[in-house]
Amino acid sequence: QVQLVESGGGLVQAGGSLRLSCAASGRTFSSYAVGWFRQAPGKEREFVAAITWNGDIIYYADAVKGRFTISRDNAKNAVYLQMSSLKPEDTAVYYCNAGDRPPTTVRMVRYWGQGTQVTVSS
Repeated sequence: QVQLVESGGGLVQAGGSLRLSCAASGRTFSSYAVGWFRQAPGKEREFVAAITWNGDIIYYADAVKGRFTISRDNAKNAVYLQMSSLKPEDTAVYYCNAGDRPPTTVRMVRYWGQGTQVTVSS
């Protein structure tokens, strides 16, 4: 069992940056691939980024490639999402997640965090 708790969301102006953190509990965290999804009001939850258990393979959605960076620190049971050059369309609730393989679809996710709100003003 893995529990995930996100933090770091907030309000930022377009062009700004935010760093999301996800604290994980559970002794098996380092064996899971982890990632981030987001969900805007009235829209489906969508994939943002994912990383393998040891960080050797990373996936990004086209919409965030070159602007967002995912990383993990297994010693700290943590996952991060560094977001730069933020746009109003990045406004959403961001969810940390974990799965047996890099979770690039909702069906691949085994564990979800509760989400953290990111709002980008124009």
